[in-house]
This record gives sequence, C-alpha cells and structure tokens, in this order.
Amino acid sequence: MPDRPRDPAGRPLNARPRDELGRPLPLGSVGVPRIDESVVLAPGDALEQAQRLLDSGRPFHAHEVLEGAWKQAPDAERELWQGLAQLAVGLTHLLRGNTSGARTVLVRGRDHVQRHAADPPHGIDADGLVRWADEVLAGRHTHPPRLR
Repeated sequence: MPDRPRDPAGRPLNARPRDELGRPLPLGSVGVPRIDESVVLAPGDALEQAQRLLDSGRPFHAHEVLEGAWKQAPDAERELWQGLAQLAVGLTHLLRGNTSGARTVLVRGRDHVQRHAADPPHGIDADGLVRWADEVLAGRHTHPPRLR
C-alpha cells in the first residue's frame, strides 16, 4: 500500500474526494474542492471563507476552516473557535440526517460560544449564534448561521 500524502509536520492528509456535506466518495470520483489544511487564515478571513461555505451548503468544509482558526487561535479565543467549528459540524450532521449526533455537537458548540457572548472578538455574533443553535435544536430551521 503506498504511503499517504502528508503535511509538512508529517501528519497524514486525507486526499479522498468528498461531497458537499463532507461524505467520502470512492477514490477516483470528482468531489467538491477541498480546503487546503496547510493554509492558515487570519481570523477575519477565516470567518469570511467559512460564511461563504456555510451559505453555499458546505458546512463540513466551513468546519475545516474554523477548525484551522481554532488550532491557531490565542488561548483566550480557542474555546470560541472550537464552538464555531462544532456548530458547523452539528449542521453537517443534521443535513446528513444524523439528528442525535447533530444535537450533541450543537449543544456543545452553543455552550462554548455562549461563554464568550459578553465580549466576542472579530465581530462574531455570539448572541445570534446561540439563538440560531437554540432554534435548530428546537427543530425550527436548518438554514446556515450568520457568523458575524
């Protein structure tokens, strides 16, 4: 079996194509464009790219962008970025039909974001995201959230 492609730190990369909701496709299939995991975006750029992906029905890919920002965030912001990534994953699970998994991750993400609602950085609409998560958890909608 050939060695998997790896990033500069030696971590294996998942080169398998994926659909709009991040589900793996058979090797050789044409999937949607992947997020370059090696590119580190400034917070504002990460939020803009994630919002575009959410608006275009690609919450899994938005999660990848937000996860990259989470891993690079200063300690004081890490939990908030983790919560944003979890909200995107929760929406992914919901759109895939996994309501139980969606609920678990949405609650966790909402709680992380809520703890930063008093003074969220980068124009993040923490209060709006908490309301969005509550609405989704109540089964009232599945439209994408507004990050700012």
